[in-house]
Amino acid sequence: MTQAKSEAGGGTLTQRLAEVLRKAILAGQFPPGGKLPSEAQLSEAHGVSRTVVREAIAALRADRLVEARQGAGVFVLQPPEAPAPSLGLGEIDPARVSSMIELLELRTAVEVEAAGLAALRRSPAQEEVIHERHHAVLACLKAGQSTTEADFALHLAIAEATNNPRFREFLAMIGRNVIPRAALRDEDKEEDQTAYLQLIHDEHAEIVEAISAADEEGARDAMRRHLRGSQSRYRALLREQRQPVR
Repeated sequence: MTQAKSEAGGGTLTQRLAEVLRKAILAGQFPPGGKLPSEAQLSEAHGVSRTVVREAIAALRADRLVEARQGAGVFVLQPPEAPAPSLGLGEIDPARVSSMIELLELRTAVEVEAAGLAALRRSPAQEEVIHERHHAVLACLKAGQSTTEADFALHLAIAEATNNPRFREFLAMIGRNVIPRAALRDEDKEEDQTAYLQLIHDEHAEIVEAISAADEEGARDAMRRHLRGSQSRYRALLREQRQPVR
């Protein structure tokens, strides 16, 4: 009878478990590409039946937060982003250089402080994630793949390490489209593109090393140089676009 009552109330238990897992995913506890604990582990950890666990996972799948892979388990997908206008920032056009400069200035104001707080507050687990995200950028660079997703994930990990959820929410709402890539044009030579991305990676390395060393001001300075460097590169493009055609 006790079991029947438990299953009868499974809808409520399912909703509660789904909400707990949803919050953990959105907070970065289970990062995109990562694997959720097994049914048995979730059942034991949360004191619910496997039926409840399966129903909660189904709810997360319906929200496109996870996907099940045959024989491998359940993996986390990239959470959907809130549209930029919810910030009250108006129209954001990644194709316009001036729009990107405006956003980079705003990001500088926020992320410089985030880097400093991350250096002071990061937990060992959060520091580990920051290093993993940094190495993921390098892996993409070496493989000749786009680094945009990995780059954005690194900035999110730093924001997460402030242990102030508003920093991560701010970046998540703006979205990965603000990662500076306008300097990479179709007509640029491959070696120029590689050099540009290597420069970005080196700037990231300075930020990560300062955070790992608990160097608050060093982390702020490294993040400031990184984002102001991106601003300078965009302004160079803006000047180039304004030159008259001959």
